[in-house]
Amino acid sequence: MTDVSLQRAARPPAEKVASGSDLSAQRTRSAWIFLAPTLLVLAMVAGWPLVRTIYFSFTNATLNNLDGAEFIGFSNYLTWITLQSGRTVWRGLLVDPAWWGAVWNTLRFTLISVSIETVLGLVVALVLNANFRGRGIVRAAILIPWAIPTIVSAKMWAWMLNDQFGILNDIFLNLGLISQKIAWTANPDTAMVAVLIVDVWKTTPFMALLILAGLQMVPQDIYEAAKIDGVHPIKVFWRITLPLIRPALMVAVIFRMLDALRIFDLIYVLTPNNSQTKTMSVMARENLFEFDKFAYGAAASTMLFLIIASITVLYIVFGRVNLSGGDR
Repeated sequence: MTDVSLQRAARPPAEKVASGSDLSAQRTRSAWIFLAPTLLVLAMVAGWPLVRTIYFSFTNATLNNLDGAEFIGFSNYLTWITLQSGRTVWRGLLVDPAWWGAVWNTLRFTLISVSIETVLGLVVALVLNANFRGRGIVRAAILIPWAIPTIVSAKMWAWMLNDQFGILNDIFLNLGLISQKIAWTANPDTAMVAVLIVDVWKTTPFMALLILAGLQMVPQDIYEAAKIDGVHPIKVFWRITLPLIRPALMVAVIFRMLDALRIFDLIYVLTPNNSQTKTMSVMARENLFEFDKFAYGAAASTMLFLIIASITVLYIVFGRVNLSGGDR
């Protein structure tokens, strides 16, 4: 058989190619039809409020007069006044020290909490992935902190961290770790530490659950082959386990990072009115509803959205994250 004949034999018929293309197009249309209701609901409950918030950030809207809001441009973000003395006074969210303090608190909280929870979640997932008696009960029990509502967890820990009758102070005093009772949530030096402790306790099981799902997808034959070859368990982890669960790990980190960047309820309950822990969400809420500066709060909410979106895009691009579950 000549080369030309071989090429003709290997070439699929035109009818099959066309039918395959039609089937793919039909599947794509069906997918969009099934997704349309979800996308419509998402646009109504998320897209429209977001558009309205961005619009109000360019107005002088107040909580009592939303319909009568007037367009004022970027004044909520940045404006200036030149005094008769020649000195220029800058105003707006972009030059507000309180806002940039909230941005720093949010980024610091996110970096520390997500890093600790990722490491601890990986350790817990590796333990839960091992075969031992009662593994199912342990897997269910480890999710209890995550299943408890955040408000309930915050109030529970607020009692435990209380400087007068909190159990943590009593334990540390008996162990000799501290010499006097500490107001964990009121002291500027320990407020962020207290918030991080509570968040790590509550959210580590979530990270462990996502990472455990990735571990379950790793073929056991690889571990058996490594064991037969006498590969050290530590090398197995770094050379086999970690690279194979990297896609799941990266997705777990981005999910947790998105949640941490918009942290509100835990901060608001544990450390209210504390500038050392005030986050972007807390500051936006205060201006929207408490300080009667609705337009300023809308500007803060818009900046919060832009910051989270920018960080997420950068993480996906530079981390080469494929949200479908694999590496790019």
